[in-house]
Amino acid sequence: MKLTVVGCSGSFPSAESACSSYLVEADGYRLLLDMGNGALGELQRHCGLYDLDAIALSHLHADHCIDMCAYFVARYYRHEGGRCEAIPVYGPQGTEQRLTTAYADTPSEKSMSEVFDFRDLAPRSTFRLGPLTVTADRVRHPVETYGFRIEHEGRTLVYSGDTGPCDALCDLAQGADLFLCEASFTDGKEDIPELHLNGRQAGECAQRAGAERLVLTHIPPWTDPRHNLRDAQAAFSGPVEMARPGAVYEL
Repeated sequence: MKLTVVGCSGSFPSAESACSSYLVEADGYRLLLDMGNGALGELQRHCGLYDLDAIALSHLHADHCIDMCAYFVARYYRHEGGRCEAIPVYGPQGTEQRLTTAYADTPSEKSMSEVFDFRDLAPRSTFRLGPLTVTADRVRHPVETYGFRIEHEGRTLVYSGDTGPCDALCDLAQGADLFLCEASFTDGKEDIPELHLNGRQAGECAQRAGAERLVLTHIPPWTDPRHNLRDAQAAFSGPVEMARPGAVYEL
């Protein structure tokens, strides 16, 4: 597998990065995890607009899904080559309605489904996407939110989505070769239960799960990434680094 960080800023885009979006590729198959603010433009640096095979949305906060509205325009109103066929889009219940409401002016209430094949995620579910085996489970966030475990030929990538500390995330991350984990909060500064992790908590989860490598992501512009990196390194015995736009990881 190859993981490309399309965007990794949390809450809103920073001067350096779009919001959450991650491209996973294997055997010519392309799966996009999340499409937050600014992600569609950055995605085109790494693949063509119409080269995605599937999309999985961890949850329906704008910084993880709002550029799906722009992607609807690209797929629905494409003149050269005609309208795109529907691409599978996995997300929480109500994804189609949320995106239609956000766009606000689709030709009909079902226009989104003409180019997106919406499929509901479910807790502790496993499904195949091309050569990839994907396991989704509910994590701890104020809205219905999923973390993803993606496996291919004995290698494992885990993406946390947005979450506070929870057993489900550590279970998903068991033995992961790469654990892409949010670390939005600063230890000792923000303490809001069931919302986000800080660097220390991300490191503790990676350690508990026996992950090989930890990459911290979803750092809001107001959070000092160096602080979170130090906290994660103190809690996790393996290598830790910060996600950055355009970074590529081969698994």
